[in-house]
Amino acid sequence: MTETPILSVSKLHKAFGVGAERTSIINDLSFALRTGECYGLLGPNGAGKTTTLRLCLGLSVPDSGEIRLSGKPIPDQARTARMHVGVVPQADNLDPDFTVQENLQVFGRYFGIADAVMTQRIPDLLEFANLSAKKDARIGELSGGMKRRLTLARALVNDPDLIFMDEPTTGLDPQARHMIWERLKSLLARGKTILLTTHFMDEAERLCDRLAVIDHGRMIAEGSPQDLIAQHIEAEVIEAYGENARAWAERHGRDHAARIEHSGETAFCYTNDAQSLLTTLPHVQGVRYLHRPANLEDLFLKLTGREMRD
Repeated sequence: MTETPILSVSKLHKAFGVGAERTSIINDLSFALRTGECYGLLGPNGAGKTTTLRLCLGLSVPDSGEIRLSGKPIPDQARTARMHVGVVPQADNLDPDFTVQENLQVFGRYFGIADAVMTQRIPDLLEFANLSAKKDARIGELSGGMKRRLTLARALVNDPDLIFMDEPTTGLDPQARHMIWERLKSLLARGKTILLTTHFMDEAERLCDRLAVIDHGRMIAEGSPQDLIAQHIEAEVIEAYGENARAWAERHGRDHAARIEHSGETAFCYTNDAQSLLTTLPHVQGVRYLHRPANLEDLFLKLTGREMRD
């Protein structure tokens, strides 16, 4: 028997604007989340990631298509469905007038959770966020990492089955990011499901069981990070830096690389056999290099391009 997805999206379309100014944001997008997995939405700025999350939560109405969240049609029964969902938004929207524990207490009321029940839950939530010592602190006294951890703890007050996370570690230092990753992995180990948007490719590669790469509101690839890298990218990459890197790549890459890309003074040579290229590099002046396996960032840049997006 096939398990019903905890979230399913089918042939979703959404446009904004009026008349000739109307712009399509989501175009025929379909995907489904399995219970207990971390599913990533990757895409450049403006690709439609946040709009997709808003549609799935019933905060915006699609032009066409079907969404089912926790078995409920969205947006018709969005309020009921959201009772089983937690949300970590891009920007922290904690209440500065309340302490850390008061933010959790008040948020529980939105779900109809009695204060007595929340009083019992709050110590575990604070411990999960490593904020027990800050329970009486005001929001203005917290660091950026502490605020992010509190926002994550707040998303768990209703013990949700599914957690929406919109770029949860943006702006955090490496230590804070790693702590958030540890907490997210513990949630997955407890059987929670996560829908994640992120610009950090290493984050997606570490956390996501499956992911979708979307651009201009369309899905252009879907699968596990490892499978997508194997399908779309050569196995090895040589990054050559310096004033002579481009000349070296054009001279040797044409014969020994499957594909060459340039970004500034860096040449990227993609190959399934790097040895022949590596033997030429020690004799080239003005070139430094890095030899590494292909990764999710290589996949992302190949599918969506290297140009900047606003």
